Amino acid sequence: MKRYVILISGRGSNMESLLDAGLPGTCAAVISNRPDAAGLAGAATRGILTAVIDHRDFAAREEFDAALAAEIERHAPDLVLLAGFMRILGDAFVRRFEGRMLNIHPSLLPAFPGVRTHAQALAAGVRLHGCSVHFVTPALDGGPIVAQAAVPVQANDDEASLAGRVLAEEHLLYPRV
Repeated sequence: MKRYVILISGRGSNMESLLDAGLPGTCAAVISNRPDAAGLAGAATRGILTAVIDHRDFAAREEFDAALAAEIERHAPDLVLLAGFMRILGDAFVRRFEGRMLNIHPSLLPAFPGVRTHAQALAAGVRLHGCSVHFVTPALDGGPIVAQAAVPVQANDDEASLAGRVLAEEHLLYPRV
C-alpha cells in the first residue's frame, strides 16, 4: 500500500480532489508552508496529520528545504504530491525526492511555466489552455509531463473564468494520474 504526502499553500482544492478520489494508498500527512492555509483544516477534519513548515521562519531557502524534507521523511512516503504548493524548491531538495514527486500546474506545459498562467495564456491569444501533471525536476515546471487536460479559451474569457474551467480539469486529472 503506497503512502503519500500532499504539500499545499492555500485552500487545498486539489488536495480535496485527491482525497475525495479514494486513491489506493494512504495520505500520511498534509504539509503546508503557510500556517493560514485553509486546506489544513480540511485535512484535519478527515483525520489526516497536518504540519506547517513556515518558510518565513528560515533565513535561507536551503534551511527551509531541509526542514521540509525532514518533515516529509518523518512520514515515510512513497510519493510527494504538490497540490498548489507555491514555493520553488531547491535542487538538492528536488533531487532527494526525484522520480517520486509530482506537481499539478495550470497550463499546458511547456507553455507558461511559473505563475499567472491564465493571464499569460490570454495575452498570448492561445485557443487552448489547460493543466499538466508532471514530475518535479530542478527546472521550474520543466519535468517530464505525465498527463494533460485542455480547455478551449473562449472569446469572453477573463482570468477568473479561464482559471475556473482549468481548475475543474485539474480536479479530474490529478487523481487519475
